[in-house]
Amino acid sequence: MNQPDSDYLPTATIQTLQHRSQLLRAIRHFFESRGYWEVETPLISRDTVVDAYIDPFLTHWHTVEGAANTAGEPRYLQTSPEFAMKRLLTAGADQIYQITHAFRQAERGSMHNPEFAMLEWYRLGETHHDQMTFVEALIRHIYQTAASLPDRSTVLELPAQPFERFSYEDAFLQFAGLSGLHSTAEEFQQTARRHDISVPADFETSNCLSWQNLLLVELIEPALRKKKAVFLYDYPASQAALARIRQGDHPGSAGVAERFELYLQGIEICNGYHELTDADELRARIIQQSALRERENRLRLPAESYLLQAMEAGLPDCAGTALGLDRLIMLALGKQTLQEVIAFPVERA
Repeated sequence: MNQPDSDYLPTATIQTLQHRSQLLRAIRHFFESRGYWEVETPLISRDTVVDAYIDPFLTHWHTVEGAANTAGEPRYLQTSPEFAMKRLLTAGADQIYQITHAFRQAERGSMHNPEFAMLEWYRLGETHHDQMTFVEALIRHIYQTAASLPDRSTVLELPAQPFERFSYEDAFLQFAGLSGLHSTAEEFQQTARRHDISVPADFETSNCLSWQNLLLVELIEPALRKKKAVFLYDYPASQAALARIRQGDHPGSAGVAERFELYLQGIEICNGYHELTDADELRARIIQQSALRERENRLRLPAESYLLQAMEAGLPDCAGTALGLDRLIMLALGKQTLQEVIAFPVERA
């Protein structure tokens, strides 16, 4: 570890950064060979994420030179290029990808950095199941490329068989012993007690979403960690984010959000959606998420957005995925922390 007087140096070695460069080249080749084309969108925008628990960086745009000490128009560093890329789909793009940087407040640790690399892509006419198949092919391509690099660290090999896929409901039934979609708060609480799970002091015991998240972390994810690569899909409708909701198979059954996450060695790598295209539903979710933020004394979300305009104009049926590039590179190169694969984390930025 470098001493404080050498904080000007990168935390990743030069060789690792060279390996990173080769993996980025391989990613671009993978997408281009499958008909995707690369786009660039702004890092700063008047729009921001529709999520109660992701905090963006807020800044201000001054239209007059020398007015930095006066109030300007609010702008956000992007937590994802999602909004702008969907606007491109509305404008006529068909299958696009982007390698960019994203920014999120309060993200720090061996698996987090406030500024991080993101790989995001969208394709018309696909579902989240199609995207899972595509993601697996991408991951295998990157691991194979990493395996050819000199002096890389030892890594866990990917399974020879296709990556396992568990619906959210099946994962809860198998690893927690109850329904993840239909259980009551009391039933979730009984399961937590049975497994001696510690409940935080400020925990909302009557909130099913709180219990779902707690049991996911304490029971489901540890079980998934034992598997090399596994998809979790069809989340509760309350966790839809910007995924579309598919109604239940029979009257009265709960709808599910058509989204997935991939876990590699127990680490969340990406999040994919069969994308919401309904403008009225998006507006309702913005209002709902803003109310949740206000209740927790967080910054309210803008009521209007360019994405909302794009959906009103007609966002085509599509699916997309956002992948944490630093995490994937870390695993493919056999490293243990993000700091080993990025040049300058936040403390040295």
